[in-house]
Amino acid sequence: MNNFSGNKTDSVHYLCPLCRQTLSLVDKSYACINKHSFDQAKEGYVNLLPVQHKHSKDPGDNKTMVNARRSFLDNGFYQPLIAALLSLYQKYGDHNQAFFDAGCGEGYYTHQHKKSSNYVYGVDIAKNAVRIAAKRYKECFFSVGTLAQLPFENDFFGWIISIYAPILEQEFSRVLNDNGYLVTVTPAENHLYELKQLIYRDAKQHDTNKTPIKSLTLINEQRVSYSMNFNKSDDLINLLAMTPFAFKASEALIENLKAKNSFSCQADFLIRLYQKQE
Repeated sequence: MNNFSGNKTDSVHYLCPLCRQTLSLVDKSYACINKHSFDQAKEGYVNLLPVQHKHSKDPGDNKTMVNARRSFLDNGFYQPLIAALLSLYQKYGDHNQAFFDAGCGEGYYTHQHKKSSNYVYGVDIAKNAVRIAAKRYKECFFSVGTLAQLPFENDFFGWIISIYAPILEQEFSRVLNDNGYLVTVTPAENHLYELKQLIYRDAKQHDTNKTPIKSLTLINEQRVSYSMNFNKSDDLINLLAMTPFAFKASEALIENLKAKNSFSCQADFLIRLYQKQE
């Protein structure tokens, strides 16, 4: 169990991705006893994704997706989801323990969980997204890395969130302390169904029966559903661009969306809260 003062200091807790030894921040560079070194970027984040751990030159969401998601979220369309997540954290979370956003993107959900008493970390494989997060939310700690090998010691976090990111139970359980919580957010049946109908001839509802979580205990499950009404085509285009649907959308469809003065689409989220019980 880790307790923190919550003040932004140099006592950041990372492990070296190469040898798993503790990293220390000295003169804006993280280094371990084996002399592996990782420079802190001017925005404040650190890249802990060695080239041998990359599967492509620029892994993760591309710049277009990152910028579209940032603009869309900034306009408050997912605010009911935020409210539900913060309510769970307020009810169940120990705000003196470290918090982790797995697949943090631009940090939109990450920073809203910052309290005066906790340390908040975010990791994402997309450097473009992490750069934006670190520049914008100085009170949190962001790093580029892979969720498959997190740069943290065992039992480090009291609370983990995974929002539309890969859910790797074994690794999440490793860094989650006993009695700590994992929150997952996945699409419920009707999420963005109206948008899918424009793209797929036979649009299907999301399958909510599958879950990769086997050993953690399900404590709470809730569904957040509401209609999003778009009066500006820019918001609708940003929604499309931040989803996998964008790769299936034709130029004709995109032009059709740009011409729309109004459009309604369902937001439908499934939130599950798990606990690592002793």
